[in-house]
Amino acid sequence: MMSAPLTLVRIRRAGPEDAALLASLAATTFTDTFAADNDPRDMAEYVAEAFGERVQRAELQDPRNTVLLARRGNDVVGYAMLREGHTPPCVAEHVAGETVEIARLYAVRAAIGSGVGGALMQACLDECSVRGRAGLWLGVWERNARAIDFYRRWAFHDVGSQHFQLGRDIQTDRVMLRPARLDR
Repeated sequence: MMSAPLTLVRIRRAGPEDAALLASLAATTFTDTFAADNDPRDMAEYVAEAFGERVQRAELQDPRNTVLLARRGNDVVGYAMLREGHTPPCVAEHVAGETVEIARLYAVRAAIGSGVGGALMQACLDECSVRGRAGLWLGVWERNARAIDFYRRWAFHDVGSQHFQLGRDIQTDRVMLRPARLDR
């Protein structure tokens, strides 16, 4: 339970010293989000491979990644990971210039709907702007309606699909894109 539910969300960059914290946060938020809709063996395999402390430390040390931690009071309530590099063809077809991927954006269960996701998204948009990128893209499980609705509210639109492997299960992610600057 969060100790200060109505306090301001503060965002800070994570560093390699946050690997254990990030490993725990990533495993918990991913499991909370997807366990009910997936085979427990596939979940366990993916979480073990994707969110161990060593894996998180390596991701935090990779200069292509930026991890943002959201805190409310003394509690870490969410995180986002931005990743430079690979851009799927369906994104490249819709935006001129370099993009950055929102590889992960999660809030702890108790903080969902409390503004944590919005604070993290705004921080991602700010980071995209600072980097001078043309847009942000992400993959979201086609069955995650709540997340898709959240991204649409932030002006992301569907531009294609890609596969996501969860253990032995090959799933379909919708690829969504948002220009860095919206023409008003």
